[in-house]
Amino acid sequence: MSRQAWDALTKAEETFMVNSYEIDILPGVWGDPDESDQSRPVDELARILLTLIDRGWIEVRRLAPWTSPSGHSGFQPGELVPRDRLASILEDPAVWEYPEGGDWIGALTLVETEAGKSITRLLTGETAE
Repeated sequence: MSRQAWDALTKAEETFMVNSYEIDILPGVWGDPDESDQSRPVDELARILLTLIDRGWIEVRRLAPWTSPSGHSGFQPGELVPRDRLASILEDPAVWEYPEGGDWIGALTLVETEAGKSITRLLTGETAE
């Protein structure tokens, strides 16, 4: 994928793509958008995210616990949230907020697909940012 494809993304799309590259939970998108995107209603942001999902660039999964071979606890992307359920799930403003009490298990997590990697990882010598 060329720099041109990355540059064609809107700032909101770019924010979701970076979030998926980082395998961050959904509320992580609030750290990256510009002021105009921060003031968008959640349903509008959900439509943008669903477009990227429909392009095959991002999956939404539930965060699951993980234990490293050395015994350290952590997290990993878990079960895939079915596309036909996503629109109604994303309408809930609570899923766009960090979980209370720090319990992130089950939080929506954006994960880039192989096709999404062609957007976030540019040709040799090019950088996205």
